[in-house]
Amino acid sequence: MINLKRVKRYPLSKRDSKVSIDVQVTPDKKNIIKNIPDVLAGKNFKEVVKRIISARKNRKPVIFMFGAHIIKCGLSRIVVDLIKKNIITSLSTNGASIIHDFELAYFGKTSEDVAVQLKNGKFGMAYETGKYLNEAVKEGAERNLGLGETIGNMIYNRKFKFYKDSIFANTYNLKIPLTVHVGIGTDIIYQHPECDGASWGKTSYNDFIKLTDIITKLEGGVVLNFGSAVILPEVFLKSLNLARNLGHKIKNFTACNFDMNYQYRAAENIVSRPTGGNGFYFIGHHEIMLPLLYHSLLTFL
Repeated sequence: MINLKRVKRYPLSKRDSKVSIDVQVTPDKKNIIKNIPDVLAGKNFKEVVKRIISARKNRKPVIFMFGAHIIKCGLSRIVVDLIKKNIITSLSTNGASIIHDFELAYFGKTSEDVAVQLKNGKFGMAYETGKYLNEAVKEGAERNLGLGETIGNMIYNRKFKFYKDSIFANTYNLKIPLTVHVGIGTDIIYQHPECDGASWGKTSYNDFIKLTDIITKLEGGVVLNFGSAVILPEVFLKSLNLARNLGHKIKNFTACNFDMNYQYRAAENIVSRPTGGNGFYFIGHHEIMLPLLYHSLLTFL
């Protein structure tokens, strides 16, 4: 039998320890970031906040890319306030965001029960959504506009009941670039008789060129991706590559992904490949993570 009296021990003071009393946070009601420990993801989160603030102080861009769940999770007003506070300098999103932003601005409600509507072929068949958006896009294509500007123009100038809460209307009014990158057939909008595929393709392609132009100035800036698992990671990588191909030096920037799950394309195309693996990835629900980021940024303003 082993004899525990023979084990070799040492004084605690002689041991290297990874955590000290200094990392324990003192609750602070006024400064939310002081409640986040300087450990692991907390340390990384605080670093991202500092880099965003530093980028804006040095007049470098902060690109906010997002999926439609940012709107569906009730975060539009937070995004709009970050724009108004000059923290977000441009935005990029997918086709679904157009639909939810429009429906909220027009009707004050969005997000149907897909399972119920799908049974009888009514999924995505709301008349106003199909008519207003498709007709606006055809007009935008005729004027050679980008898709984001097209939708923002329509919502802002029609002054729908809740237009002041629209991300698209606010970016249009404030002249902040918002690019939209669609996949034909992925959204309900393409089921309607007013739809013209060429118009969607033209306006979205114009936005791809616009995003690439924005990325040419990304050196020293920040890219945030909230919840786009496929479309925006792929579009971002191509825009970045095109900008570099054209001779623009874009090496030192911060890339950060926020999502409720680990997403392969976001991890590779946003966080790892463009930055050499020095980006940041935070896993958490948007309705928690974006308000946390928002209030953390406010402590520096």
